[in-house]
Parts: sequence; C-alpha cells; structure tokens
Amino acid sequence: MSLIQREKINITELEEVNSTNFYAKSNLAVIADRTVIYANKQTDGRGRFERAWIDFGEGNIFMSLVLKPSDTFKAVYANLTQYFSVILCEMLEEYGLEPKIKWPNDVLVNGKKIAGILSETVMQGHNFKGLILGAGINLNARQEDLSIVTDKEVTALNLEIKEFIDKKNFLNSLAEKFFSNYDKFLMQGFPMIENDYIKRACFLEKEISVKGFNNTISGYAKNVNHSGELVLLQNEKEITVTMGDIL
Repeated sequence: MSLIQREKINITELEEVNSTNFYAKSNLAVIADRTVIYANKQTDGRGRFERAWIDFGEGNIFMSLVLKPSDTFKAVYANLTQYFSVILCEMLEEYGLEPKIKWPNDVLVNGKKIAGILSETVMQGHNFKGLILGAGINLNARQEDLSIVTDKEVTALNLEIKEFIDKKNFLNSLAEKFFSNYDKFLMQGFPMIENDYIKRACFLEKEISVKGFNNTISGYAKNVNHSGELVLLQNEKEITVTMGDIL
C-alpha cells in the first residue's frame, strides 16, 4: 500500500482488495477525510442493488472517496453521486466523447455503460461517521472481455478513442476536478449542477420503467426536480422517485 498526499487530498493505492468500499468502511475510523482509495485488483466489487462490478484488469479504476464533511447527515449528501457523475462526464468530454447520464448516476457513452457510482452512508447509532463514494470506471479493456457482462452493454474509454489510457493520470485529474468544487456543492446542493446534469440526461421525455428494491414504477420521465429526484408522469399524475434504477 502506498500513500500520496496532494494538498488536502490523500490518495491511497492498494494492490488487491475485495472491494474498495468495503475496505473504506472497515477502516473508516483511521482514514482521513478526502481520501481517495484505489486498487489495482478488485475481487468482489459491487454496484447498486448488489450487482457485481466486473474487473477488466489493473488498467481500470476501482476507487472509493472517503468523505467526512460533518458530524450529522445532510440531505445534500444524497446528491453527491449525481455531482460525481457530472464530474466524470466532464472528464470524458476532454477525450472528445459525448457521455450521457442515466438517472441517477450511471455514465454512458454511445448508450453503453462506462462508469457506475455507489454511495454508502456509515452510521454509528444515530451518529453520522462518513460517506463512501465508490466508482468503477472502464478505462482499458479488450473488446472480447466485454462479453463477460451479460445484463447490459458496456464499453471502455480506450475502445472509444483507440488509445491506451494512463490510469494514474486520469485518477489524479479526476480527484482534483471532484474536490475543486466539492465545498461549493455542499453549500449549494443539486441546483449548482442541475443544468449540467439535465443537458447530459438520456432518459428525459421518454416512457421508462424504474426498478426499486421492492417494486417497479413506469411512466413518462417529465423532469428532474431541484432535489435531483426523478419526476414521472403516470396517468396525468406526477410521481416523484427518490431511488431506483432505470430499466
């Protein structure tokens, strides 16, 4: 394990781990605020709803951001995954791509998933201990490896631009971009990124279905409100969806 400190951002490299999020949760008490943890190999990565995140090799990013912004949980923390998705889009746009966001935070390129984000809140009783923002980003994969993923179409940055991607350079730039407006976002919340988020949305003004933990809701995706929630129109009635995955 190696540790690099860059201003207030700590970057920790792990050679192999079951999950960077699990590692972060297990060691949260001794990990500093604004720490970026990444692994060269991840054996049991998980996304939303316990879906597996496939490891395409050490040229890809398996990472977690450890955030301890306060002693109490605030509503704005739920929007940090959306903030992160906009930051990722901005990164990919620097490579000439036109990424899109599938609510709430999947990042797609040409309709194929290139990155996923998972937020986990750590509580001790009623005390908020921190937030772990995990991400898997496909930077370097072989075309033949993509067939391992059977439930969706996926892609990788190198396949889109036909160039090998330097993982550490990408990660350093991503961390700097994330934290450059992080404090401002905590103060302003989703309205700060609302226009940037909506202009990249690929799901609006369409008939969609959203799967939650126990049910599936279908309707017309009318908009995303000022809290980052999805507003569906169903039988001329508005339904606000706070959590779920678009099918």
